[in-house]
Amino acid sequence: MRIDAHQHYWSIARGDYGWITPELPVLHRDFLPSHLAPHLASHSLDGSIAVQAAPTLAETSYLLSLAEREASILGVVGWLDLDDPAHLAHFERFRKHPKYVGFRVMIQEMPDALGVLDPAFVDALRHYAALDVPVDLLLKSDQLASVAELLDLVPGLRGVIDHLAKPRIAAGEMEPWLGYMRRIAGHPNISCKLSGMVTEAEHGNWRPEQLTPYVRAVAELFGPDRVLFGSDWPVCLLAANYDETVSALEQALPEAWGDAERAKLYGLNAKEFYKCGQR
Repeated sequence: MRIDAHQHYWSIARGDYGWITPELPVLHRDFLPSHLAPHLASHSLDGSIAVQAAPTLAETSYLLSLAEREASILGVVGWLDLDDPAHLAHFERFRKHPKYVGFRVMIQEMPDALGVLDPAFVDALRHYAALDVPVDLLLKSDQLASVAELLDLVPGLRGVIDHLAKPRIAAGEMEPWLGYMRRIAGHPNISCKLSGMVTEAEHGNWRPEQLTPYVRAVAELFGPDRVLFGSDWPVCLLAANYDETVSALEQALPEAWGDAERAKLYGLNAKEFYKCGQR
């Protein structure tokens, strides 16, 4: 099975995508399954994991309703606010849907990443770790120290780092990103998405070879069993189209990787991580 493990759908009229403004004309329109279908077909992808793009419970319900009508949506990663005392009730409601595969924690949007170390936050993640729930972690590279400490406190978490934790690709910086990623990769239940890289490079002036050191570092640290391909479509359109995004990743992969490693990267790992079809 071949899977795009990270993409988004949205309907602007729904009104809960505050970050998508007319100042982002490339993104300020609807993106729906019919728009992604040609790209999935072109790259022989069986389907995708639709990931939340708005911090609302309503958007998670919207994505699940899309999934009911669209076979290519293999799973939905929703949103939960772990600071909300009712988060477990919302989770229990969502998990009844057969295509609900987990939730994403938007650390990136926290005013202070140290908030992930609050006892209540840690206890919440420990609960979901005990349930073996897949959790996406959205963060920026300057938040890695807090996340590394969090994972030490919740060692059993089934987690995946989105977008390589957004290293400073445009600046060509490897440290301290690399050191923290090495520490995080020491947790055997944590994976990493090879996604969101083109938008961390300089828009309109990036080169595929700029991604290579970051991709190969993650490939070495996490190995072929703990990396997932994600297009981050349509956000990738800020810097590259779908074909260019896939091509750049292909050029950056370790030269020694063959069909077996690619099969894991392009779907088998995502199928296992998100337990697709197991409910």
